[in-house]
Amino acid sequence: METVQKTMRDSAATRWFILILLSALMFATYWFQDFYGGLKGLMESELGFSSEQFGRIIGLTTIANMFGMIIVGGIVLDMWGIRVAGIAFGGLAAIGGLISAAATSGFFGDDPKTMLNMMIVGRVLFGSGLEVTCVVATRTIVKWFKGYDLALAMAINVGFGRLGTALGIAISPDIANGHVSTAVTFAATLIGIGLIVFIIYTFFDRKLDKQRAGMATDGEDEDFKFQDLIKLATNPSFVYIALLCVSFYAAVFPFIQYAPDMLVNTFGFGYDLPADGSGDIILFGSKALGNASIFIAFFLFGLGFSAVPANLKTKTQKYITMAVVFVIFIVFIYSLSDVLKLWLNNGPKTASLIPLGTILFTPIFGSYVDRKGKGASLMILGSLLLIFAHIALSLFDVKILAYLGLLSLGIAFSLVPAAMWPSVAKIVPEKRLGTAYASMFTVQNWGLGLFFWGIGALLDLVNKADLEAIRAGEMSYNYTIPIFVLVICGVVSIFLAYKLKAADKKQGYGLELPSGVTPESA
Repeated sequence: METVQKTMRDSAATRWFILILLSALMFATYWFQDFYGGLKGLMESELGFSSEQFGRIIGLTTIANMFGMIIVGGIVLDMWGIRVAGIAFGGLAAIGGLISAAATSGFFGDDPKTMLNMMIVGRVLFGSGLEVTCVVATRTIVKWFKGYDLALAMAINVGFGRLGTALGIAISPDIANGHVSTAVTFAATLIGIGLIVFIIYTFFDRKLDKQRAGMATDGEDEDFKFQDLIKLATNPSFVYIALLCVSFYAAVFPFIQYAPDMLVNTFGFGYDLPADGSGDIILFGSKALGNASIFIAFFLFGLGFSAVPANLKTKTQKYITMAVVFVIFIVFIYSLSDVLKLWLNNGPKTASLIPLGTILFTPIFGSYVDRKGKGASLMILGSLLLIFAHIALSLFDVKILAYLGLLSLGIAFSLVPAAMWPSVAKIVPEKRLGTAYASMFTVQNWGLGLFFWGIGALLDLVNKADLEAIRAGEMSYNYTIPIFVLVICGVVSIFLAYKLKAADKKQGYGLELPSGVTPESA
């Protein structure tokens, strides 16, 4: 009788524990990537930075990735494996965070120019490790979950990253308490903790490799080859989806950084909650911890509504579970209605709802793509929502349109990625997926770098005559033109999505078909 070999990955409890370990670094790096968005006003008032300088700090985060750092990381990953790549690039991100924290704390001196330059150095080093750690996490999840709940595990991992973004934007002003250095030091500490947790994971990774040694493999791992880039660059469908990735994310991620300040200046939102504490949740004597607990609760509700039913066998069980979670969610919202009303008039906390909403919607839309397909069509729909969002937020100063615009942006931010990333797997053979994702992230970072910096520079330009009055608190920034420019990204995204749909009809990848269905079998 043949004995079936078992490894650690065959234990569901071990797999999910590993996912938590991997998600710690994802959570920390996304927090550090986006937390400056909630501190723009404080950085201007305390450090004397302009909008252009703020944009330069966050924009240059991507500079190394523009020139191939992600592809270098992919080569390191292929040649030396998950452990070396994760520690090397996670360590690079941690060093970048440490330098940023030291700069804002005055370690390199109090001269504003020196502080700015060292903060940029820190962000460049952080950015050099950021994207590669995401690739490492994705590949590691495949290693542990292939053949099991792979899509669900990836969605939850992304959810942890989005939670880091949401908390970073919303809670950083509470942590800062009037001092930028406090928030930066906290964010840098999170990366250090995430790296330590990843190092703990490497012991499990080593043990799994030993268990799998000598066992049959499917030959999915191949070394990086330059020819792979040539094949991708000459594939029309891949070119269109890669450019769509650039145009879409360029209209979302940079906007998230400026959204808190835009809501304050354009729609009359506030940076601070009421001084009487009515807008705060206090937990264990901590305002920041209490406010963070609300976001964590939303994250858990998102998992309860989408992830838990996915593992139940019958439709009756799924519907009952979703109904119970929904009722508890309504009770939760009602119990916090007074606090949430105040939050919805606070710039950083309202803006943080954009990434937080993706925690719930991305798995739902991903499930729809699995069952119904329509990948290219959903990318067109997401791009239309993107256009509406930026028009509502740029040409009007009506609060209800601001909320509708943010809601539309949140849905688009869930819809397009849920359709895009599975579509890449249909266009590109599995053996070249690592190269494909590395190439897409590299090109994407050109768009992000341009728009991170460009919006800040354009904001200073269109408000040039009033900058002194704005910094004195006598006037507000006019965000109309900088945000309206992002409408162009939406238009380009629609064009590319249509071209992708047309190319798919010729090349026959089946982007409009459900997962597992090929054009030949349809």
